[in-house]
Amino acid sequence: MIWTILLFLLILSVLVLGHEWGHYFAAKRMGMKVDEFGLGFPPRIWAWKRKDGMEVSLNMIPLGGFVKIKGESGDDDVAATDSFASKSIPRRFVVLVAGVVMNLVMAWLIFTVGFWVGIPAVTDTAPSDSSIAGGEFTVTNEGVTIFDVMKDSPGAQAGMEVGDMVTSIDNVVYTDSEAARLALAPGTTHHVVLARGSKEVDVDVTASLIESLGHEAIGIELLKTGTVHFPWYQAPWRGMKQTVESTGAILAALGGLVVNIFSHKSVGAAVSGPVGIAIVTGQVAKMGFAHVLQFAAMLSLNLAVLNVLPIPALDGGRVGFLFIEAIRRKKASVKFESTVHGIGFALLMLLVVFVTFKDILGLVR
Repeated sequence: MIWTILLFLLILSVLVLGHEWGHYFAAKRMGMKVDEFGLGFPPRIWAWKRKDGMEVSLNMIPLGGFVKIKGESGDDDVAATDSFASKSIPRRFVVLVAGVVMNLVMAWLIFTVGFWVGIPAVTDTAPSDSSIAGGEFTVTNEGVTIFDVMKDSPGAQAGMEVGDMVTSIDNVVYTDSEAARLALAPGTTHHVVLARGSKEVDVDVTASLIESLGHEAIGIELLKTGTVHFPWYQAPWRGMKQTVESTGAILAALGGLVVNIFSHKSVGAAVSGPVGIAIVTGQVAKMGFAHVLQFAAMLSLNLAVLNVLPIPALDGGRVGFLFIEAIRRKKASVKFESTVHGIGFALLMLLVVFVTFKDILGLVR
């Protein structure tokens, strides 16, 4: 468990560091002074002051980071030429969106590396499947993989886990997911050999009635998967395509979540906090390095989408104030904007606490 937490914190720290470096780089290019570059949120653990006056700090809460730019919060001399507040709206806009841009770029780079060294893909319909169609590619490590295990199902009770590769069923090797599903037919106990990382796991499983399905089943989803490799000269384009498609999928899922909220449907299962993400990190780590790359890229895209939302305290909320300023041709008062962002940050922290509590309850149950 400790290694899972450390891996989660490492991935999150790298992605946040990249996001905040985007703000830092843009601010310096726009002629603004950066007072502090912080990894994590206060209270502060350690700080180092550079020759240019900027402090680099390490903080106790490892779930984010920040760049403090002179004049951004309105508590500095806004008339100073190196102040955020003294710059034009376009320059401030560039600084505010730079973090989101960096997360998109990082996702593209990770996907690019993934497609070059090998990235997991569903190959049931290859080569026509749009995720890998077109261009030159090779597929290795093909096999039947468990993609979902229903809670309290016979599969879950037998010890089957997401990411397990089915080596054999009743001493017969299957390379097609549909044939493997038919082989696990109800009426008998099946001996299944699974590959879980470098380990081999033997389980005996018998289908039983699953009320939500209305029939007897093992309660697992099987898909044919493989590791897809593209030549280095095609990997950047594939990485860009995957970045665009994945961002669209995240936005569509977010839209569905908003619709469910306003239609009074349950959204609890669709939202996870730090604990839930850490659990997923552990599951992904068991599946191998290629899956960790894919997960890191998706997490980077989620951070980009989250930060671009027009929510106070986030980058999108600050951009919203810029648009209002451009329309009114007058800045909002420092006190009002600070209050709005303060309330927004407090509500976000409450949401994190609530979702984390939900994740912990899910572990206990």
